[in-house]
Amino acid sequence: MENRRLGALEVSAQGLGCMGMSDFYGPGDEAESTATIHRALDLGVTFLDTADMYGPFTNEELVGRAIAGRRDEVVLATKFAIVREPGLPRSEWGLRGDPEYVRQAADASLRRLGVDHIDLYYQHRVDPKVPIEETVGAMAELVEQGKVRHIGLSEAGAETIRRAHAVHPVAAVQTEWSLWSRDIEAEVVPTCRELGIGVVAYSPLGRGFLTGKYTSKEDFAPGDFRLAGQPRFAEGNFDRNLALVESLREVAREQDVTPAQIALAWVHHQGAVPIPGTKRVKYVEENAAAADLRLTEAQLARIAAAVPPDAVAGTRYPTEVMPSLGR
Repeated sequence: MENRRLGALEVSAQGLGCMGMSDFYGPGDEAESTATIHRALDLGVTFLDTADMYGPFTNEELVGRAIAGRRDEVVLATKFAIVREPGLPRSEWGLRGDPEYVRQAADASLRRLGVDHIDLYYQHRVDPKVPIEETVGAMAELVEQGKVRHIGLSEAGAETIRRAHAVHPVAAVQTEWSLWSRDIEAEVVPTCRELGIGVVAYSPLGRGFLTGKYTSKEDFAPGDFRLAGQPRFAEGNFDRNLALVESLREVAREQDVTPAQIALAWVHHQGAVPIPGTKRVKYVEENAAAADLRLTEAQLARIAAAVPPDAVAGTRYPTEVMPSLGR
């Protein structure tokens, strides 16, 4: 696995999103999840992504146990800001970016992860009640104290990124970026490139839809949040988006690769670091292989034509969540 730079931070060209091992995508299996993390490290996928609200809290604990004894191999990223307690419905989740909470959240994450520093610490969502300068100032203090090595933002808008970067260098902006989520290309990506900030692409497989593994509602595990609240998986939108995946499958078949590998290779060619999530060894192996896939300009054009951004049905988050993106 080659490496890429996120600002001054060097990471594997592809990472591993760990959220689904503990939350949102149906029941988890810690033994299989741990094996998946270990296999990722063996393949050179050393950039691991978690957050305090995944679980909540349990995903950081799982990742911490999995990397015990292998900490030196890992570039570890986690996040704060979304305030979520066990059993609390989404409508009651909070958002905090005040300096006191930044410090509290970082110390709690360090304890759960069982480490003495976090390599990349993100603000998960921008808190509109707190000037970004105050939040980033507190994050910069964590860097000075050695608790955090680099800082990042998640789902921030271009102007917020500029203001944050003026306070302390921002290594990375994490945002959804895939063949069917391309809204950041207008402002966020150019801003990051101008400032030398890396882009980390979460959900680069369209929350699994672009893998081609889902053809009906029966393919999802009980409790999977995609069916419960993701507009692109809703009735009507599902079938329309499925047609896009079939077009992508045709392109993949011609190159003797999977739709997932084609979708990931497209993100790699945009210069981003994708962090596809999985909790199974076989999929981390499949995903890692995509980093070696080289595409010609003609192939990239065919892939983009197979999944035109204006053809995707549904917003990428529910209506009530969309205002929290790109602040």
